[in-house]
Amino acid sequence: MTTLILAASTLRAVAVLAAAADSGCFENSGRRVLLLTGTAPVPEAVPPVSGMPGFDGLRARFDDVVSWNEAIAPLHPADWVPRTDDVPLWERHLRRAWGLADAPVALVLESLTTAPAQAVADIFTGAPIDAYTTGLDAYGPTGGKLPALTGTRVRRLLHTDALPGLRPHLLAEFGARPSAVPTAALARVYSELALSVAELTAVQSSAVLLGEGLAEAGLLPAAEERELHLRMVRGAVAAGSTRLVFAPDPGAAVPWVHELSDEAARLGAQLTVCHVGPLDTPVLPEVLLERLRPALVVGCASPALLTAACLYRIPVAVSGTGTLLERLTPYENSARTAVTVTDALLPDLTDPAAVASGPPPVGPEAAGELADLLAAVAFAMRPRVRPDLRPAAERYLSTRLDSRARRYFTRRRLASLALPGAVPARLAAVRRNATVRRLARRARALSGGPGG
Repeated sequence: MTTLILAASTLRAVAVLAAAADSGCFENSGRRVLLLTGTAPVPEAVPPVSGMPGFDGLRARFDDVVSWNEAIAPLHPADWVPRTDDVPLWERHLRRAWGLADAPVALVLESLTTAPAQAVADIFTGAPIDAYTTGLDAYGPTGGKLPALTGTRVRRLLHTDALPGLRPHLLAEFGARPSAVPTAALARVYSELALSVAELTAVQSSAVLLGEGLAEAGLLPAAEERELHLRMVRGAVAAGSTRLVFAPDPGAAVPWVHELSDEAARLGAQLTVCHVGPLDTPVLPEVLLERLRPALVVGCASPALLTAACLYRIPVAVSGTGTLLERLTPYENSARTAVTVTDALLPDLTDPAAVASGPPPVGPEAAGELADLLAAVAFAMRPRVRPDLRPAAERYLSTRLDSRARRYFTRRRLASLALPGAVPARLAAVRRNATVRRLARRARALSGGPGG
């Protein structure tokens, strides 16, 4: 039977794959090989996924566990892809190392446009692919450059059903069939992980603050990320929380974490940094939610915010989304989708009344409004990848571009794509005036500019 190679770079990814396996998503496969990929800048300095609390329980869903880092060492997994001439050599090497023999292979890969997934797809040329995502990027367009010969091998997109009723855009241009991993299966996996972290029994929390490694990902300068989390502390305390838990991103260093504790103490609150075990291993945020059931969860663009709101019905708040929307460059930055979703759907920490009202409703009406916005953003991000979304973008921008919605688009981007909203409404009539347009063309001709 077909051997299934499932690649994962984080514990959240392994959890999603485990939930998919429990739901029968891979029932027609034979042997299942979990391929762990460590893509941190210095993988040796970050706790390996196999060493994180709860991994041993999830491992039972797979027949074997192998390491991509060990297989290609000393090459760095975040940068390396094989040369075309070397592909047959690498396939023979990996088949021998992983005991694949001549068995047919199928792949389950995340982030198809990044080096580890690209490399695995290139080496096992022709193997069918199931793509999967663990976050909100499922609702955005395909980012980066994905070779057509790889994209056409993608059969389906496995995604968490964070927003029921919302159809993903990721890989839609290749005809990938969206398939949601059942929320109930994910909940069971998170519950299983929570039982493996005995140290959390002594932790008390009225608010969980999510660290997201924004500086590590190049989305914000380190000083701004530090200030963003200090605002989270102040906002959570102002909302009435006195016992705070900070959950750092497993793959990012947080040199300023002591400042969060000092700020909480200054405000009369207590902040605990959630590490467990002798190696101070970070805990998956979903595990904290399952175990602690806090009164409030604060973050920026983490998928755990939607898990808290939709799965556990815990009040949530966002902080710093407006700043991040302004700073994301280029416009097509793949993080834009997640920030747009959390900013549009979840209350801001500076609005106590909205936060106190509880988790936002995520019904058909809310999903429909968000779907219209995300279609417009997806086209603005990747117009050449999803030209079919232009009518939806024009319709949204013509009828819904108020002061709130404008934060998701820049005038420069709208102008470059000839979309509504590039020119202020009060000047639209001037722009359409034939005399003004004739004079503008004459001025460009005299200056030697384009269009003369």
